[in-house]
Amino acid sequence: MTADAHVAAHPTSSVVHGAGRHEPAIDVMKSPYVFPRQRLNRVMKDGSKRALCLVSCGSFSPITYLHLRMFEMAADYVRLSTDYELVGGYLSPVSDDYQKAGLVSAQDRVNMCELAVEQTSTWLMVDGWEARQPEYQPTAVVLDHFEHEINEVLGGVVTATGERRHVQVSLLAGADLIQTMSLPGVWSDQDLDHILGRYGSFIIERSGTNIDLALASLRRWRSNIHLIPQLIHNDVSSTKIRQFLRREMSVRYLIPASVIEYIEDHDLFLDESAASSSSSPSSTLALKRRRAAQNGTVGIKAGD
Repeated sequence: MTADAHVAAHPTSSVVHGAGRHEPAIDVMKSPYVFPRQRLNRVMKDGSKRALCLVSCGSFSPITYLHLRMFEMAADYVRLSTDYELVGGYLSPVSDDYQKAGLVSAQDRVNMCELAVEQTSTWLMVDGWEARQPEYQPTAVVLDHFEHEINEVLGGVVTATGERRHVQVSLLAGADLIQTMSLPGVWSDQDLDHILGRYGSFIIERSGTNIDLALASLRRWRSNIHLIPQLIHNDVSSTKIRQFLRREMSVRYLIPASVIEYIEDHDLFLDESAASSSSSPSSTLALKRRRAAQNGTVGIKAGD
């Protein structure tokens, strides 16, 4: 469906023609890899607190306002309920080898994430390292990458008095991820200990998820799992966005306008076969278990 056809079907569409079209300022997937640090707060405001950086790993096919909203909910929680100071936030799109139904190219997903944070945020960044990898990278490995770049390469952050501080890297995810972590055979104990024990997680609660049951089997790491209430219910998902697009329905106000324009310009998510029955939760879980058996490592990415 062309942009013109979309506007004809939906007069209120956010598609803008001509000079108003959006493209990423830099196509990071076509450039040599450089760890993004331009929005990382390198000097802490409150030296009495601990520095924190949140990382969200996922498909982002496409990125939605809920993906972005999760960071804002987490920022409020960190400020009001912890002794952390949030110094940065990163989206880390999965590589093409993740092989999930509805997954467009890593280049497109990184570009859409870049457009989303450029348009909507003053502090979020997109890291393309994971997306560049030829093979699927477990979440534990991705968090190790951020730990290396922020604390070893950059040397962490400093206080106003010049004292150098280590930055705690933590995983930001929805409650459905914690639910999968409690299921036998989906995550290895080694990866769970690495993720929840070393890095910890900030989890956005979602209706329909039995979070108490999931936490019961993860009590070993309970002190490192921060639960963030979703005070305004939002169940927007990438899966639902893809369904709307294939049905030629409007997704305005569900995803950033610049992302809608990118989707229209590149004719993404129009192939019905790209989202077969394998996209159901049960079959997706089965796929990850098969990959776990093949690769000797397990886990499901946080974003859908």
